[in-house]
Amino acid sequence: MDVDKEQSESLAAGRRVIGREAEALVLLRDSLDGGFVQAVDLLLEARGRVIVSGMGKSGHIARKIAATLASTGTPAHFVHPAEASHGDLGMMAQGDVALVLSNSGETPELADVIAYTRRFRIPMIGVAGRAESTLLRQSDVAILLPSAPEACDKGIVPTTSTTMTLALGDALAIALMERRRFTPENFRQFHPGGKLGARLSKVEDLMHTGDALPLITPDMPMSEALLVISQKGFGVAGVVEDGKLVGVITDGDLRRHMDGLLERRAEQVMTRNPLTTTVGTLAEEALALMNERKVTTLFICETNGGETLRGILHIHDCLRAGVG
Repeated sequence: MDVDKEQSESLAAGRRVIGREAEALVLLRDSLDGGFVQAVDLLLEARGRVIVSGMGKSGHIARKIAATLASTGTPAHFVHPAEASHGDLGMMAQGDVALVLSNSGETPELADVIAYTRRFRIPMIGVAGRAESTLLRQSDVAILLPSAPEACDKGIVPTTSTTMTLALGDALAIALMERRRFTPENFRQFHPGGKLGARLSKVEDLMHTGDALPLITPDMPMSEALLVISQKGFGVAGVVEDGKLVGVITDGDLRRHMDGLLERRAEQVMTRNPLTTTVGTLAEEALALMNERKVTTLFICETNGGETLRGILHIHDCLRAGVG
């Protein structure tokens, strides 16, 4: 076969698959009804965890849904239906809610999971593609996937059906997030590592405090102030009076007052009303501020007026943490 023709056919296949799955997602969107709302309500009312289960490709999707729920404020974990029959049913308890996935709704390995939820009155949300399936008939809340062809021409490879199930799981997770008023700060608690955790870090997570702070008083001789600047290693000093940051001394201030510098006091050299930020500021925002104002350090206060000095943040602290 001609190479160009093979490439053309591959591109056509890829576009066909994505097109079919995109059409199915539109069908899924339009099919959502009161059953979806009931499912969200049931998940919100759960006193325990959401137990997500599925077999085969549905099992892979179930794992992802459980992970998404857990990371967005809804405690959840995956239970493999085959392992459930050999002891893992004990991972489910009253107060939990089961979310069970099966495109056919007749997956044999799910029988024990379904029976267990019925026996112990554990609410079950079933997701399947057949309205009369055992799974949906047994469920407390049934969500029927719309009829849509699988993406492969043979119609046998789970593709469109798993894409719809995955999107449905995302829809449930986001709806729950919004109902719980889940904030970026909440989100960071579950994502402390990696780039996402860094982006959601606050300055208070990275700043230096206590004895590390380069602090001097307004009446301190510059000969002593220079020692503090050198010892603390930030290249600046904060001038504090009654616990309030009243000024800063930077290398620029030192150059401007080089003539007779050692005969001066800190208040004669410092820059008043210094640039600061607050403890609740995202580190990403603090980094942007430092870049914008062309400074390498920020003093962190309880409020932007300088009240209650809390710490100092160096631009390298942000970069080491992966911010930026």
